[in-house]
Amino acid sequence: MLKVLSVTPRTVTLELQNDRPYYAEEEFSVYVNGSFCRLEKRNVFTLFDLSPDTVYQIKVADKCLEVQTKCESVCLNVKDFQAIGDGISDDTVKIQAAIACCPKNGTVYLPKGTYLISCLFLKSDMMFYLAEEAKIIAMTDRRSFPVLPGKAGSYSFGTWEGSEVDNFASSITAIGAHHLIIAGSGEIDERAEDGDWYIDHRVCRTAWRGFGMYLKDCSDVDVVGLYIHHSPSWNIHPYFSKNLKFLNLRIENPSAMPTTDGLDPDCCSNCLIAGCSFNVGDDCIAIKSGTIALAEKYRTPCERITIRNNLMQQGHGGVVFGSESSGGIRHVLVEKCIFLKTDRGFRIKTRRGRGRIGEIDDVTFTNIYMDGVKTPFVINMYYNMGPKGGHEEYVWSTKYYSVDERTPILGHFTFKNMVCRQIEYAAGVFLGLPEEPIRGVTFQNVSFDYNSDAEPGYPVMIEHPILMCRKGIYALNVEKLQLENVTFSNLLGEEIEKMDTK
Repeated sequence: MLKVLSVTPRTVTLELQNDRPYYAEEEFSVYVNGSFCRLEKRNVFTLFDLSPDTVYQIKVADKCLEVQTKCESVCLNVKDFQAIGDGISDDTVKIQAAIACCPKNGTVYLPKGTYLISCLFLKSDMMFYLAEEAKIIAMTDRRSFPVLPGKAGSYSFGTWEGSEVDNFASSITAIGAHHLIIAGSGEIDERAEDGDWYIDHRVCRTAWRGFGMYLKDCSDVDVVGLYIHHSPSWNIHPYFSKNLKFLNLRIENPSAMPTTDGLDPDCCSNCLIAGCSFNVGDDCIAIKSGTIALAEKYRTPCERITIRNNLMQQGHGGVVFGSESSGGIRHVLVEKCIFLKTDRGFRIKTRRGRGRIGEIDDVTFTNIYMDGVKTPFVINMYYNMGPKGGHEEYVWSTKYYSVDERTPILGHFTFKNMVCRQIEYAAGVFLGLPEEPIRGVTFQNVSFDYNSDAEPGYPVMIEHPILMCRKGIYALNVEKLQLENVTFSNLLGEEIEKMDTK
């Protein structure tokens, strides 16, 4: 069965329905209107460069469906606005002129070429389309970028790590945009390593770093097909936005570059991330909901997030919550994903001080394959990293503190139908607070197999780290830990080590 995930005037994104993570069992042929289009092996794939308002018959094996692309009021080629596309001339104003002129349901079209820009501001009811071999390259001097004020009267535009502060605009920025499409088979190269973005990255110089793509107060946005890489910080940052689709994206950042997450939904709702591949310098996907000050002001959780058929490689974490999570994170489903050589698979980073305005709850992982992930599961309520502290005794102590407005809450987590191979440090480390234990962790039909050549390491970022090698499940202050049909192969020591855990 084929499922339609997104239809735009020029693209159709489909998902092959099966029980295999990311890749189909075997390569398959895609036919469009009876003609061979291409071979494909991914469960999620996109057809590009289609004609608007046109019916297409798409066939994969014995599965066939008809899809009609959306209407387009006009196509504005940026070359008609005198964009040069030589990679040397500044095309920012020319492309921005096309965006400003674009009427409702129109498309701003970038043909083959290399377009040098600082940043572009997109708007509602338009499509921004990068054709094959169309490439945006960002300027490398931060003085070329405007600053988004963290606060402007009652409004907020800029943000950095969960706070309303000034930061540089991103190469692709949309604020208050609705019914927006950003798509194509082209490329966005942020070129951050060619500037000074990574130098003294914890020091604010004029403003905090921008992102690759920034969506603030947006709704009904589809981002489809693009290759986005080498961003100053997080690659894609949707913030206080809803009804979002991120489909068939290739997201990369240098492995040695700091805080270069892949895709970070922050205080967002109804978000689908499907068919994307990640190879980044920090977390592949990090779900966030602000610091306690932001949560007290807006009380907006990140919720109803679906992450399906994605490939995650080489990041610090595959799917991560926090550490800015004070608004709450809930109703998250991760399914049919592959994790390859990430330091951790699933990780929660929180600590005393994040508060209890929003609970982290109702999280399910199912049909997941992990290979070479050093520690598949980490839930840490003593996280000690970040620019705003974490090294004081109040954060790291395992003694009982009275519950107050600063105490975080972690609810229920289910992991089922999973294969985890070549583990190095531990199968899972769960560290709850004595005054607020993790309420429930359930494993069903999960196999853990260890790398026999593994060296000891530290699976959890805490003030007094614990050295581990080929350990099973380590649980401290978990209200209810349940295991059903869980196997361990080639581990050292006990399968389960519990302290103040039922």
